Amino acid sequence: MTLTTKLAWDDTVLPFQLDRSDVRGRVARLDTTLDKILEQHDYPAPVEAMVAEMALLTALIGQTIKLRWKLSLQVRSDGPIRLIATDFLAPSAEGEPARIRAYASYDAERLDPNGAGFPQVGSGYFAILIDQGPDMTPYQGITPLTAGSLSACAEAYFAQSEQLPTKFQLSYGKAQEPGHEPSWRAGGVMVQVMPEASPEAKGGGSGEEGLLSAEDLVDDDMAEDWNRALIFLDTVDEMELIGPHVSPTDLLVRLFHEERPRVFDAQPVSFGCTCSEDRVRQSLSIYSAKDIGHMTTDEGKVTADCQFCGAHYEFDPLTLGFEAEKEPDGTPR
Repeated sequence: MTLTTKLAWDDTVLPFQLDRSDVRGRVARLDTTLDKILEQHDYPAPVEAMVAEMALLTALIGQTIKLRWKLSLQVRSDGPIRLIATDFLAPSAEGEPARIRAYASYDAERLDPNGAGFPQVGSGYFAILIDQGPDMTPYQGITPLTAGSLSACAEAYFAQSEQLPTKFQLSYGKAQEPGHEPSWRAGGVMVQVMPEASPEAKGGGSGEEGLLSAEDLVDDDMAEDWNRALIFLDTVDEMELIGPHVSPTDLLVRLFHEERPRVFDAQPVSFGCTCSEDRVRQSLSIYSAKDIGHMTTDEGKVTADCQFCGAHYEFDPLTLGFEAEKEPDGTPR
């Protein structure tokens, strides 16, 4: 793959369908986007790895949904890595990139900086939230943290909440090309039974804690096609996912040529945040003057920091809340 081809496929999500087997999927590559997400914070190595995995899952899952505004993934736990939150923001117009942002919260005193990431997540839940914008009821689906990785948690979510057999193959880490600084790269493939081809589960689940798994959802008619797709997917190499030499289209042909893969338009993605001074003001508009007073610093300011992008905001407390005495420009209200 030439440098031009590589750049064309970096930070994209490519939808595809396997016409022989009623299976759909996505191939994602994150490069500059992932670097920008992680450079907003100085995370220890295991936290960086978990954020990278979550961002890649967000890109793959977000592109499968007819999204009008925002899809969010969240992990909340009692472990040293207490929270991982990501957003996939739908393109504002045809041809525009989708935007991804992410952050994590962790207990530095309990975290082992040399340990693996997922064991330090602990017990808790994995959630997917879909917000289609004003006047639309948000959707939320939750599944326990199980099975040893965030991608396995996502698979359990799709089996339990959507009853769609789903499998991910992911790779992520820092890479360094000659003459360049180390940078983050991530790549992954998601395969999923087409919704109309997925039967409803009968009986209890065979997964951890009795949760449904893909095997509980695949009937005899679908089993051969699904298992064949998984066998092909399992042959993928880590460097095929994140390396610069195999394009996503070539990868699909290599993995699934017998399944007649058909690709659709790729979706570009980039780092992006929706925070703004107006949004912060709006979020504080529900508070009384007394509440705003409790938030005011000794310097006479109310401050706010965006967890996703690190933007810092300072306000005159008299311009905030539903009892504000001044307009944002400082004129009397």
